[in-house]
Amino acid sequence: MKKYVFGVDVGGTTVKMGLFNVDGEVLDKWEIKTHTENGGEAILPDIAASALAKLEEKNIVKDEVAGIGIGIPGPINDEGVVPHTANLGWGYKEVTRELEELTGLPCKGGNDANVAALGEAWKGGAAGYSNVVMVTLGTGVGGGIIIGGKIITGSNGAGGEIGHLHVDDNIPGHCGCGNQGCLEQVASATGITNLANQALAASDKPSMLREGEVSAKTVFDAVKADDELAKEIAERFGKYLGTALANITAIVDPQAIVIGGGVSKAGPILLEYVEKYYQKYCFKSCRNVKFTLATLGNDAGIFGSAKLVL
Repeated sequence: MKKYVFGVDVGGTTVKMGLFNVDGEVLDKWEIKTHTENGGEAILPDIAASALAKLEEKNIVKDEVAGIGIGIPGPINDEGVVPHTANLGWGYKEVTRELEELTGLPCKGGNDANVAALGEAWKGGAAGYSNVVMVTLGTGVGGGIIIGGKIITGSNGAGGEIGHLHVDDNIPGHCGCGNQGCLEQVASATGITNLANQALAASDKPSMLREGEVSAKTVFDAVKADDELAKEIAERFGKYLGTALANITAIVDPQAIVIGGGVSKAGPILLEYVEKYYQKYCFKSCRNVKFTLATLGNDAGIFGSAKLVL
């Protein structure tokens, strides 16, 4: 009888780990350091050692564990193979096979943004929905698409890379992916900061943004304070993201759209700007989609990774 499952979320600095029962209740959660030196060779052995130590600590036998799910910051295909990762030092790596050999437990892998979406659909902001689009607004823009309760992975593990939708020919500079005009350049925390700096340079309007550090947080704090220039920046951001989400829903027709990541801490006011443009541009059959903020925070990845196995 399987009673337990591990969820693992690998980041560039730390690995978040969780032990769950099969109903999705967190029994324990902890972090270990991500050792990226020497091509990241210690990452999987460290995860395996930590998981096995937790079983020993809790007096759980392997036969009671459904397996280990693992979220990776980069593409990973259905066979659990990573072609490369920017932040972990890995080249080609058979992640799930190696982790199975190290632990003696079944293992399934997914892209970190995809498993976060699965987590939010299971126990978070979109709980109860099986067709969900999630977009995470952090340093970059991540995304995950869940259809029929399953992650859309694609042939290269790049399904749901919402941040690299092309939204504007005239955005200065290049995205981290090498292209120009990606959503990530205007809807991430960095992107909103860039939009704000451009607006401040192009306008003489008074604004509280001229008084200190400019960031995504200070932009939305200024919006809440009824700052006219900040509201113009939020409009531009909302148009980019709302239009991109309208394009996505025309293809996948979800029940819910979840917005997470650090920028989402701005709260419901952020949804107002995005949903306004979404409603303007979406296909009419997709108008009733539910917009919601993510609720699991940094735990979305461990929830989703655990759900991968189940």
